[in-house]
Amino acid sequence: MQLGDFDYPLPDDRIAQVPVDPRDAARLMIDAGAGIPPEDSTVSRLADVVGPGDVVVINTTRVRPARLSMRRSTGGATEVLLLTPIDGSTRWEALVRPSRKVAPGELLMPASASRSPDEFSILVGEDRGAGRREVTLLSDDGPLGGGAELDRALERFGVMPLPPYLDDRERDPSRYQTVFADRPGSAAAPTAGLHLTTEVLSAVRRAGAEVVEVELEVGLGTFRPMTADRVEDHVMHAERYRITPEAWDTIRAAAESTGHGSVLAVGTTTLRALESAARSGELSGTTELFLHRGAEFLVVDRLMTNFHLPRSSLLVLIDAFIGPRWRGLYEAAMERGYRFLSFGDAQLLDRRLPDRGPTVGGDR
Repeated sequence: MQLGDFDYPLPDDRIAQVPVDPRDAARLMIDAGAGIPPEDSTVSRLADVVGPGDVVVINTTRVRPARLSMRRSTGGATEVLLLTPIDGSTRWEALVRPSRKVAPGELLMPASASRSPDEFSILVGEDRGAGRREVTLLSDDGPLGGGAELDRALERFGVMPLPPYLDDRERDPSRYQTVFADRPGSAAAPTAGLHLTTEVLSAVRRAGAEVVEVELEVGLGTFRPMTADRVEDHVMHAERYRITPEAWDTIRAAAESTGHGSVLAVGTTTLRALESAARSGELSGTTELFLHRGAEFLVVDRLMTNFHLPRSSLLVLIDAFIGPRWRGLYEAAMERGYRFLSFGDAQLLDRRLPDRGPTVGGDR
Protein backbone atom coordinates (compact mmCIF):
# COMPACT_ATOMS: atom_id res chain seq x y z
CA MET A 1 0.00 0.00 0.00
CA GLN A 2 1.15 3.52 -0.74
CA LEU A 3 0.86 6.35 1.76
CA GLY A 4 -0.93 8.40 -0.87
CA ASP A 5 -3.82 5.91 -0.67
CA PHE A 6 -4.64 7.45 2.71
CA ASP A 7 -4.86 11.05 1.61
CA TYR A 8 -8.07 13.06 1.49
CA PRO A 9 -8.83 16.80 1.27
CA LEU A 10 -9.16 18.40 4.73
CA PRO A 11 -9.89 22.15 4.59
CA ASP A 12 -8.57 24.17 7.53
CA ASP A 13 -12.06 25.27 8.48
CA ARG A 14 -13.07 21.64 9.16
CA ILE A 15 -10.39 21.22 11.84
CA ALA A 16 -12.07 21.81 15.22
CA GLN A 17 -10.12 24.44 17.15
CA VAL A 18 -12.17 24.20 20.34
CA PRO A 19 -14.19 21.36 21.84
CA VAL A 20 -17.97 21.48 22.00
CA ASP A 21 -19.67 22.24 25.30
CA PRO A 22 -20.83 20.08 26.94
CA ARG A 23 -18.42 17.33 25.99
CA ASP A 24 -21.05 14.76 25.13
CA ALA A 25 -22.77 17.12 22.67
CA ALA A 26 -20.15 16.04 20.13
CA ARG A 27 -21.71 14.38 17.11
CA LEU A 28 -21.36 10.63 16.63
CA MET A 29 -21.54 9.07 13.16
CA ILE A 30 -22.61 5.43 13.46
CA ASP A 31 -21.25 3.08 10.80
CA ALA A 32 -23.95 0.84 9.30
CA GLY A 33 -21.73 -1.09 6.91
CA ALA A 34 -20.59 -0.53 3.34
CA GLY A 35 -23.35 0.53 0.99
CA ILE A 36 -25.60 1.72 3.83
CA PRO A 37 -25.74 5.40 4.82
CA PRO A 38 -24.33 6.00 8.32
CA GLU A 39 -26.58 7.26 11.10
CA ASP A 40 -26.15 10.66 12.78
CA SER A 41 -26.27 10.69 16.56
CA THR A 42 -24.45 12.29 19.49
CA VAL A 43 -22.04 10.92 22.08
CA SER A 44 -24.66 11.67 24.75
CA ARG A 45 -26.69 8.79 23.26
CA LEU A 46 -23.91 6.18 23.34
CA ALA A 47 -26.02 4.06 25.71
CA ASP A 48 -28.51 3.57 22.86
CA VAL A 49 -26.03 1.31 21.04
CA VAL A 50 -24.78 -0.86 23.91
CA GLY A 51 -26.44 -3.39 26.19
CA PRO A 52 -25.96 -6.57 28.22
CA GLY A 53 -22.86 -8.49 27.20
CA ASP A 54 -21.07 -5.41 25.85
CA VAL A 55 -17.86 -4.11 27.39
CA VAL A 56 -16.86 -0.48 26.81
CA VAL A 57 -13.11 0.00 27.34
CA ILE A 58 -11.59 3.41 28.12
CA ASN A 59 -7.99 4.62 28.37
CA THR A 60 -7.49 6.39 31.70
CA THR A 61 -4.02 7.78 31.05
CA ARG A 62 -3.48 11.42 32.05
CA VAL A 63 -1.66 13.96 29.88
CA ARG A 64 1.41 15.52 31.45
CA PRO A 65 2.13 19.26 30.91
CA ALA A 66 5.17 17.92 29.10
CA ARG A 67 6.00 20.77 26.69
CA LEU A 68 8.79 22.92 28.13
CA SER A 69 9.96 26.26 26.71
CA MET A 70 13.71 26.50 27.32
CA ARG A 71 16.67 28.61 26.24
CA ARG A 72 20.25 27.73 25.43
CA SER A 73 23.31 29.36 26.99
CA THR A 74 23.58 31.40 23.79
CA GLY A 75 20.10 32.79 24.44
CA GLY A 76 18.48 30.86 21.59
CA ALA A 77 15.00 29.47 22.15
CA THR A 78 14.36 25.76 22.17
CA GLU A 79 11.52 23.45 23.14
CA VAL A 80 11.54 20.07 24.87
CA LEU A 81 8.61 17.65 24.67
CA LEU A 82 8.96 14.81 27.16
CA LEU A 83 7.85 11.47 25.71
CA THR A 84 8.58 8.64 28.12
CA PRO A 85 10.99 7.83 30.95
CA ILE A 86 13.89 5.53 30.13
CA ASP A 87 13.36 2.53 32.40
CA GLY A 88 15.53 2.28 35.48
CA SER A 89 16.99 5.78 35.30
CA THR A 90 16.22 9.46 35.75
CA ARG A 91 16.60 10.04 32.01
CA TRP A 92 13.80 10.71 29.55
CA GLU A 93 13.25 10.25 25.85
CA ALA A 94 12.19 13.60 24.42
CA LEU A 95 11.81 15.65 21.27
CA VAL A 96 14.10 18.67 21.29
CA ARG A 97 13.57 21.45 18.75
CA PRO A 98 15.75 22.46 16.99
CA SER A 99 17.60 19.25 17.85
CA ARG A 100 20.52 19.65 15.43
CA LYS A 101 21.63 22.87 17.13
CA VAL A 102 21.74 21.39 20.63
CA ALA A 103 24.91 19.46 21.38
CA PRO A 104 25.09 16.52 23.80
CA GLY A 105 25.99 17.84 27.26
CA GLU A 106 24.31 21.21 26.74
CA LEU A 107 22.32 22.58 29.67
CA LEU A 108 18.99 24.26 28.87
CA MET A 109 17.39 26.80 31.19
CA PRO A 110 13.75 27.90 31.51
CA ALA A 111 12.77 30.50 28.93
CA SER A 112 11.63 32.88 31.67
CA ALA A 113 14.51 35.16 32.60
CA SER A 114 13.38 35.08 36.22
CA ARG A 115 14.11 31.37 36.56
CA SER A 116 17.48 30.14 37.82
CA PRO A 117 19.15 27.01 36.37
CA ASP A 118 19.50 25.86 40.01
CA GLU A 119 15.69 25.78 40.20
CA PHE A 120 15.13 23.80 37.05
CA SER A 121 17.17 22.87 33.99
CA ILE A 122 17.45 20.15 31.37
CA LEU A 123 20.65 18.35 30.45
CA VAL A 124 20.52 17.15 26.84
CA GLY A 125 22.15 13.82 26.10
CA GLU A 126 22.67 11.50 23.15
CA ASP A 127 20.68 11.33 19.93
CA ARG A 128 18.31 8.34 19.96
CA GLY A 129 17.29 8.66 16.31
CA ALA A 130 14.07 9.78 14.61
CA GLY A 131 14.37 13.23 16.20
CA ARG A 132 14.50 11.86 19.75
CA ARG A 133 17.03 12.86 22.39
CA GLU A 134 17.92 11.61 25.83
CA VAL A 135 17.40 14.31 28.47
CA THR A 136 17.70 14.60 32.25
CA LEU A 137 15.58 17.03 34.27
CA LEU A 138 17.53 18.72 37.06
CA SER A 139 16.69 20.71 40.19
CA ASP A 140 18.94 22.16 42.88
CA ASP A 141 18.76 18.75 44.60
CA GLY A 142 19.94 16.84 41.53
CA PRO A 143 18.16 14.76 38.86
CA LEU A 144 14.37 14.63 39.04
CA GLY A 145 13.03 11.10 39.09
CA GLY A 146 9.41 10.16 38.75
CA GLY A 147 6.61 10.78 41.19
CA ALA A 148 5.27 13.86 42.91
CA GLU A 149 8.48 15.93 42.65
CA LEU A 150 8.53 15.58 38.88
CA ASP A 151 4.81 16.29 38.59
CA ARG A 152 5.20 19.50 40.62
CA ALA A 153 8.06 20.66 38.40
CA LEU A 154 6.07 20.00 35.22
CA GLU A 155 2.98 21.76 36.61
CA ARG A 156 5.17 24.79 37.30
CA PHE A 157 7.31 24.91 34.17
CA GLY A 158 5.42 22.91 31.52
CA VAL A 159 2.34 23.45 29.40
CA MET A 160 -0.13 21.05 27.84
CA PRO A 161 1.26 19.57 24.60
CA LEU A 162 -1.59 20.49 22.26
CA PRO A 163 -1.43 19.24 18.64
CA PRO A 164 0.41 21.51 16.17
CA TYR A 165 -2.67 22.00 13.96
CA LEU A 166 -4.41 23.97 16.72
CA ASP A 167 -3.99 27.75 16.63
CA ASP A 168 -2.46 29.77 19.48
CA ARG A 169 -5.65 30.87 21.21
CA GLU A 170 -5.97 30.33 24.98
CA ARG A 171 -7.68 27.09 25.96
CA ASP A 172 -8.81 25.50 29.19
CA PRO A 173 -6.19 22.74 29.75
CA SER A 174 -8.79 20.58 31.50
CA ARG A 175 -10.56 20.11 28.15
CA TYR A 176 -7.49 18.24 26.88
CA GLN A 177 -7.97 15.69 29.69
CA THR A 178 -10.65 13.03 29.88
CA VAL A 179 -12.98 13.22 32.89
CA PHE A 180 -11.59 9.84 34.03
CA ALA A 181 -7.88 10.70 33.54
CA ASP A 182 -5.83 9.11 36.31
CA ARG A 183 -2.08 8.52 36.46
CA PRO A 184 0.07 11.01 34.48
CA GLY A 185 1.94 9.36 31.66
CA SER A 186 0.99 10.66 28.22
CA ALA A 187 2.40 13.28 25.88
CA ALA A 188 -0.96 13.58 24.08
CA ALA A 189 -4.59 12.92 24.97
CA PRO A 190 -6.55 9.78 24.06
CA THR A 191 -8.89 12.10 22.20
CA ALA A 192 -11.91 9.84 21.62
CA GLY A 193 -12.36 9.75 25.39
CA LEU A 194 -12.55 13.56 25.59
CA HIS A 195 -16.21 13.32 24.55
CA LEU A 196 -17.29 11.10 27.43
CA THR A 197 -18.86 12.33 30.66
CA THR A 198 -19.72 10.61 33.93
CA GLU A 199 -23.38 10.84 32.87
CA VAL A 200 -22.70 9.01 29.60
CA LEU A 201 -20.76 6.27 31.36
CA SER A 202 -23.51 5.91 33.97
CA ALA A 203 -26.09 5.56 31.19
CA VAL A 204 -23.91 2.91 29.52
CA ARG A 205 -23.88 0.91 32.76
CA ARG A 206 -27.63 1.31 33.19
CA ALA A 207 -28.08 -0.11 29.69
CA GLY A 208 -26.40 -3.29 30.93
CA ALA A 209 -22.90 -2.83 29.51
CA GLU A 210 -19.74 -2.91 31.60
CA VAL A 211 -17.13 -0.12 31.59
CA VAL A 212 -13.53 -1.30 31.95
CA GLU A 213 -10.37 0.79 32.34
CA VAL A 214 -6.94 0.24 30.74
CA GLU A 215 -3.89 2.44 30.22
CA LEU A 216 -1.80 3.23 27.17
CA GLU A 217 0.62 6.12 27.56
CA VAL A 218 0.14 8.10 24.37
CA GLY A 219 3.45 9.08 22.81
CA LEU A 220 5.40 9.18 19.59
CA GLY A 221 3.95 5.92 18.32
CA THR A 222 0.48 7.48 18.13
CA PHE A 223 1.14 11.00 16.87
CA ARG A 224 4.34 10.76 14.81
CA PRO A 225 3.66 11.49 11.10
CA MET A 226 4.20 8.72 8.58
CA THR A 227 7.01 9.42 6.13
CA ALA A 228 7.64 6.13 4.30
CA ASP A 229 6.03 5.99 0.86
CA ARG A 230 5.21 2.32 1.39
CA VAL A 231 2.83 1.99 4.34
CA GLU A 232 4.26 -1.34 5.47
CA ASP A 233 7.69 0.30 5.94
CA HIS A 234 6.41 2.62 8.69
CA VAL A 235 8.03 2.01 12.09
CA MET A 236 5.96 2.53 15.24
CA HIS A 237 7.69 3.77 18.37
CA ALA A 238 7.10 1.97 21.64
CA GLU A 239 4.34 3.05 24.02
CA ARG A 240 3.65 1.57 27.45
CA TYR A 241 0.36 -0.09 28.36
CA ARG A 242 -1.19 -1.69 31.46
CA ILE A 243 -4.28 -3.87 31.89
CA THR A 244 -5.32 -5.42 35.20
CA PRO A 245 -6.06 -9.16 35.26
CA GLU A 246 -9.64 -8.40 36.35
CA ALA A 247 -10.18 -6.05 33.41
CA TRP A 248 -8.67 -8.57 31.02
CA ASP A 249 -10.93 -11.36 32.26
CA THR A 250 -13.99 -9.19 31.59
CA ILE A 251 -12.72 -8.19 28.14
CA ARG A 252 -11.83 -11.73 27.11
CA ALA A 253 -15.21 -13.07 28.26
CA ALA A 254 -16.97 -10.57 25.99
CA ALA A 255 -14.59 -11.22 23.10
CA GLU A 256 -15.10 -14.99 23.31
CA SER A 257 -18.87 -14.84 23.86
CA THR A 258 -21.04 -16.55 21.28
CA GLY A 259 -23.95 -14.25 22.17
CA HIS A 260 -24.58 -10.64 21.22
CA GLY A 261 -21.84 -9.08 23.36
CA SER A 262 -19.04 -7.00 21.94
CA VAL A 263 -15.84 -5.24 22.98
CA LEU A 264 -16.12 -1.53 22.18
CA ALA A 265 -12.79 0.30 22.43
CA VAL A 266 -12.95 4.05 23.01
CA GLY A 267 -10.02 5.30 20.95
CA THR A 268 -7.26 3.82 18.85
CA THR A 269 -4.92 3.82 21.87
CA THR A 270 -7.33 1.58 23.79
CA LEU A 271 -7.61 -0.70 20.77
CA ARG A 272 -3.82 -0.99 20.46
CA ALA A 273 -3.46 -1.82 24.16
CA LEU A 274 -6.03 -4.61 23.89
CA GLU A 275 -4.73 -6.06 20.64
CA SER A 276 -1.15 -5.90 21.94
CA ALA A 277 -2.08 -7.86 25.06
CA ALA A 278 -3.95 -10.44 22.98
CA ARG A 279 -0.89 -10.99 20.78
CA SER A 280 1.81 -10.99 23.44
CA GLY A 281 -0.05 -12.55 26.35
CA GLU A 282 1.42 -9.79 28.53
CA LEU A 283 -0.91 -7.46 30.42
CA SER A 284 1.74 -4.76 30.82
CA GLY A 285 4.75 -3.73 28.82
CA THR A 286 5.54 -1.76 25.69
CA THR A 287 3.97 -2.09 22.28
CA GLU A 288 5.10 -1.18 18.78
CA LEU A 289 2.01 -2.72 17.20
CA PHE A 290 1.24 -1.22 13.80
CA LEU A 291 -2.11 -2.35 12.44
CA HIS A 292 -2.58 -2.02 8.69
CA ARG A 293 -4.69 -3.72 6.05
CA GLY A 294 -4.72 -7.48 6.44
CA ALA A 295 -4.26 -7.38 10.23
CA GLU A 296 -6.39 -9.72 12.31
CA PHE A 297 -8.29 -8.23 15.24
CA LEU A 298 -8.34 -10.64 18.16
CA VAL A 299 -10.36 -8.70 20.74
CA VAL A 300 -12.00 -5.46 19.57
CA ASP A 301 -15.31 -5.58 17.70
CA ARG A 302 -16.30 -1.90 17.70
CA LEU A 303 -14.29 1.30 17.84
CA MET A 304 -15.33 4.81 18.83
CA THR A 305 -12.78 7.22 17.43
CA ASN A 306 -12.35 10.73 16.05
CA PHE A 307 -11.82 11.68 12.39
CA HIS A 308 -8.07 11.50 11.82
CA LEU A 309 -5.42 13.34 9.84
CA PRO A 310 -4.77 12.32 6.25
CA ARG A 311 -1.76 10.07 5.70
CA SER A 312 -1.58 9.11 9.40
CA SER A 313 -1.02 5.76 11.09
CA LEU A 314 -4.39 6.23 12.80
CA LEU A 315 -6.16 6.39 9.45
CA VAL A 316 -4.25 3.29 8.33
CA LEU A 317 -5.56 1.55 11.48
CA ILE A 318 -9.13 2.55 10.58
CA ASP A 319 -8.61 1.05 7.13
CA ALA A 320 -7.39 -2.17 8.75
CA PHE A 321 -10.46 -2.23 11.00
CA ILE A 322 -13.28 -1.65 8.50
CA GLY A 323 -11.58 -1.69 5.10
CA PRO A 324 -11.78 0.96 2.38
CA ARG A 325 -15.31 2.02 3.32
CA TRP A 326 -13.69 4.53 5.68
CA ARG A 327 -13.41 6.84 2.70
CA GLY A 328 -17.18 6.92 2.21
CA LEU A 329 -17.68 7.65 5.91
CA TYR A 330 -15.21 10.54 5.74
CA GLU A 331 -16.95 11.91 2.66
CA ALA A 332 -20.28 11.70 4.47
CA ALA A 333 -18.79 13.43 7.52
CA MET A 334 -17.48 16.22 5.31
CA GLU A 335 -20.84 16.68 3.58
CA ARG A 336 -22.77 16.66 6.86
CA GLY A 337 -20.59 19.23 8.60
CA TYR A 338 -18.75 17.04 11.09
CA ARG A 339 -15.72 18.52 12.85
CA PHE A 340 -12.36 16.79 12.46
CA LEU A 341 -9.29 15.87 14.57
CA SER A 342 -8.65 16.08 18.33
CA PHE A 343 -11.43 18.49 19.37
CA GLY A 344 -13.78 17.31 16.62
CA ASP A 345 -16.64 14.84 16.43
CA ALA A 346 -16.55 11.04 16.62
CA GLN A 347 -17.55 7.93 14.71
CA LEU A 348 -18.57 4.46 15.87
CA LEU A 349 -17.15 1.73 13.63
CA ASP A 350 -18.07 -1.97 13.56
CA ARG A 351 -15.68 -4.40 11.87
CA ARG A 352 -18.30 -7.18 11.97
CA LEU A 353 -20.65 -5.48 9.53
CA PRO A 354 -20.89 -7.05 6.06
CA ASP A 355 -19.30 -5.39 3.07
CA ARG A 356 -22.10 -4.57 0.63
CA GLY A 357 -20.18 -2.43 -1.80
CA PRO A 358 -19.04 1.20 -1.75
CA THR A 359 -20.47 3.32 1.04
CA VAL A 360 -22.89 6.00 -0.18
CA GLY A 361 -21.50 9.11 1.47
CA GLY A 362 -24.09 11.73 0.73
CA ASP A 363 -27.33 9.79 1.33
CA ARG A 364 -29.14 9.97 4.66
